Formats: sequence, structure tokens, C-alpha cells
Amino acid sequence: MTIPPDPQSPATVESPNGSAPDNLTKAKTPTIVTNQTHSHLSVLPLGRRTNIENAPNSALTRITLSAIAILIVGLTIGNFWIGISGAIVALLVSVPVIIPPLQKVLYEALSPVERTRFVAVFAIIASLTGLANLTGVNKRLDEFLNRIDSDAFGSLAEWTGALGQILIAVLAVYIAWRQYVISKDLTIQQNTITQQQTIDAYFQGVSDLALDDEGLLEDWPQERAFSEGRTAAILGSVDASGKAKVLRFLSQSRLLTPLKRDRHLGRPMLDGNGGYQEDRTYGVRVIELNVMLAGADLAGTDLRWTELSDSNMVRANLSNCDLVKANFSRTILYEANLAGADLKSVRFFYGKQETASPRSRTHHPDYRTGAYTGAVIESVNFTGVLRLDDEQRQYCCAWCGEDSRKTIPGGCEGIPNKLGR
Repeated sequence: MTIPPDPQSPATVESPNGSAPDNLTKAKTPTIVTNQTHSHLSVLPLGRRTNIENAPNSALTRITLSAIAILIVGLTIGNFWIGISGAIVALLVSVPVIIPPLQKVLYEALSPVERTRFVAVFAIIASLTGLANLTGVNKRLDEFLNRIDSDAFGSLAEWTGALGQILIAVLAVYIAWRQYVISKDLTIQQNTITQQQTIDAYFQGVSDLALDDEGLLEDWPQERAFSEGRTAAILGSVDASGKAKVLRFLSQSRLLTPLKRDRHLGRPMLDGNGGYQEDRTYGVRVIELNVMLAGADLAGTDLRWTELSDSNMVRANLSNCDLVKANFSRTILYEANLAGADLKSVRFFYGKQETASPRSRTHHPDYRTGAYTGAVIESVNFTGVLRLDDEQRQYCCAWCGEDSRKTIPGGCEGIPNKLGR
């Protein structure tokens, strides 16, 4: 049956063919209700629709209150059937109303993992209770408790009270643990944000020191000293991921690359292709890492294409790092940990593998033959390294020492130990 339109509203007037007249657009916005019995449409004002939508809720409220009243009457006169009828009706009407918001609260308060654990605990309790009833354990327990003197064993109320106190204590511990976890997560997030802001300020500061007003590299000795000091401070105050970000920035900015300088003012020389010339033998770096990375923990970080040559990385932890295209020539990696690292195209030396050798304190490097251009890799842990090519493996087997040779994937059979120890 179609709801009759409001005669006072111009929006309710329909034309004979079912289309709305022109004055429909001038009236207040109507709501179109489709009649399930007839094929035509009727128009219902907004205010009347609100009343109709609220009607079911009002009906549920009246039913619930009536059921509660019947329950109270049944309890008052002591009639079992009247009381239980009111209780059942109130329960059936109220449960569907309260379940959806309760589910929403639970879904917002508990994560999927916590909900799964809650269900698992409930299932364990239910299964243990069912097994106890099916196997007769509960009956044996009742018989055992009946044989015990009630004065010595205590009343059931005392045991129930103690159990309640224990459950309250467990709940308090759980709430405290959740508060600790949330506080810890917030602290970690805040520390991450603060660290990133510190790193950004360092990037800006180094850029201001090394560049002139035209954007060209102009690093005077004192500016290089300040840049190295800021780098040493930042590398000592950030975590592994922060160190990796700093190293990637310095490497891609060519601030760690030895640049060719003129012989008058020491300014870097352009190569004619929009960059600066590299000079491995006599070049000067804007920032010398020196011992800044000695003993550093860089495990699991991204160090692709980083310029780490001529640095001291004694006992550094580079396990599970992505070292693709990293440059370790003349780097001191004594007792470093490279377990699980990706060594694809990593440069350990220049020149040919047959003539390459680790750096020396008394000999100058020869970048043509590779003599004294290699990394010091004695006692390095190569366990499980990835994508180690044959040339790298031969160099590592020749110069890593007897203990490290056992950790190199593929073995070192047939490759002499040039280190001699």
C-alpha cells in the first residue's frame, strides 16, 4: 500500500504519467519510497520518514519495558510461569539490540591476534569442562571434596572469593602489560620521528658547509673538519638504520669519494660531464670516515652503492646487509661479521685478482695492478653470504686466514692461503 502524500507540500504532487512536476525542484528534498506491491512510486517528506524509522525502535522499547514489568509481577506474586515468560521475552528482545554495538567495541579494542587468543582460551576452558563431565572426573572430584572435613578445607564461599581475587590480580597484570606495550610502541615511534628530524638537520648542515651560493662544491679545510665532526657525532647517536641513511646520503653525494683537486686552492675539478673527477691515488674526500664505523652495528641495513673505501670497520656487524655495489677497497674489515650479507658486485680490490693484495702501512696502493688496494678481511665471518662470485671467493680465500676460509660458501679447496696464518 502506498503512503499517501502530504497535500500541503508541492513536492508531493504527481503528474498522471508518474513523473514529478517542475515545482518539485523548488520544494524541500523528498525521499522516494518504492512500493513493493504496486509499480508506481510515491514521494514521502523527510520529516515523516524520520518518524517511521524511529517507530520500530519505539516498539522494541515498549516491548522490553512490558516484559520487565511482567517479570517483576511474576517475582512479586511468586508465579513461576509469568516471571519466566517476562524474562525470556526481555532477553530475546534485548540481545539482538546489544550484540552489534558490543561486537563493534570488541573489534576496536582487540586486534585480530588477540581475538584469536581469546577464542582459543575460551575453547580450552570449554573443552576441559566437557572432558571432565564426559570422563567423570568432576564426579570423582566432588566425592573427594565431600570426604574432606569442611572446617579444614574451608567453605565454598572462601574458595570462590580467593579465586575472584586471583582473577582480578591476573586482569590487573594484563592491563598493566598492555599499557606497557602501548607506551613502548609510542616511545619507539617518537624516537624514530626525533631521529629522522636529527638526520634531516644534519643533511642540511653538511650541505650548507660544503656548497657555495651557486651550488658548487667548495670545501675549505675547516669546513671539511666541521663536516667530519658532525658526521662522527651523528653516527654515534643514531641506530643502525640511521647510520645506513647517513652513509647512503654521503655516498650518493660523493662526499666520501676521493676527488681530484687543483694544485693551487685545492678545489675539486669538474670532469666536463656535469660531475667531479675521481682520483683514487691523490684525491681528497670531503669527509673521511676514518674510525667512525669501527665496531658499528649495521646489521640488516641497506648499504647498496655505498662508498666505504679506506675506512676502519674493525669488528663491524654487517650481517644480513644489502651490500650490492658497495666499495670496500682498502677497508679494514678485521673480525667483521658478514654472515648472510648480499655481496653481489661488491668491490674488495682494484685491478686483477691474481695481483691484488690487502692494504699496507708501508706501501702505496697500485690501482693498475691491484697491489695493496684490497680490503683487510682477516678473521671475517662469511657464513651464508649471498651471490659471492668466483673472483671475490678467490680473493677472500687467499687473504682471510685459516679460520675464515671454513666459513666461505663453496669452500677454498685448491686456493692457497696467501695470508700465511
